[in-house]
Amino acid sequence: MHLDALPRSTRTGDGPMDLNAVRDVSRAISAAHLFIYLVPETAQEAAELGVTDSGPAYLAFRSAALGAVPWQVTLAAFYNFSPRAVRAMAGVWEAAPPERWQAARLRAAGRAMRRVNVSLTDGHLAEARSLIDTVITGADYAGKVLAAANASIELPCDPLAALWQQITVAREWRGDAHLLVLADNGLGPCDCLVLHAATGHLPTVLARTTRRWDDDEWSAATARLVARGWLNSHGVLTHAGSASRERIEEETDAHCAALWAPIGNAGARRFASLIAPIADSFTAAGTFQAVRGQSDRAYGAAATGTR
Repeated sequence: MHLDALPRSTRTGDGPMDLNAVRDVSRAISAAHLFIYLVPETAQEAAELGVTDSGPAYLAFRSAALGAVPWQVTLAAFYNFSPRAVRAMAGVWEAAPPERWQAARLRAAGRAMRRVNVSLTDGHLAEARSLIDTVITGADYAGKVLAAANASIELPCDPLAALWQQITVAREWRGDAHLLVLADNGLGPCDCLVLHAATGHLPTVLARTTRRWDDDEWSAATARLVARGWLNSHGVLTHAGSASRERIEEETDAHCAALWAPIGNAGARRFASLIAPIADSFTAAGTFQAVRGQSDRAYGAAATGTR
């Protein structure tokens, strides 16, 4: 179904968005974005730029769209990292300027998708672009810092990499929206990570390793969640905590309804189905095998933020 075939009420956003459709397309977006943190092409491109440590390389690649900002700006945009984790990126802009990191990231995406034979026909690729381009062009970027930065990037000539970059804009838009919801609910950077880990969907050791909160900080965040009744005295998620976390996701979905309204429910669901071969191809290639059992989605949360 092409965009022109969609009913006007859904295509133009004058009908209500189904939040289930918003959640479904958001999951598809995250799944299609995830591979960039796991494929060897990303590490190879970073090494070409002179950085072999995966932590600083991750921070440089993901924040490159912001420009040569101080690490404190990256910390603010990424939200749930500790200052000591983000401070480790010092020197990445001396190794290579942000535009080279961004170009390398897009090359890695294109190379990886071709290596695993992502199966998108020219027609499906064009249809996917017609849908996501409408979303990205019509989006409101107020308060959406990472999304706005990524939307400003000139798209590459490689059609697969260009589609992935547009997917990235939508993924970061939801992430930025999620941070607003977290802050509105009084969940700070470490608190939201502890809560996510308590669900069992994000292994604590993975969260602690990538975000680098120390024992005292982790314990303090846990105590704050216990005081709210969201964790019990043993740090186990309570019914109230589970309900509150789901409510936060629902509030994020509601915030994101405006993003997908220009193509409506049918367009959002169609886009989700069109990009599904990206995640499917990397799954078939074993890209997520190393984190299977901790769940692919869990690693994605650790790699891209509890967002």
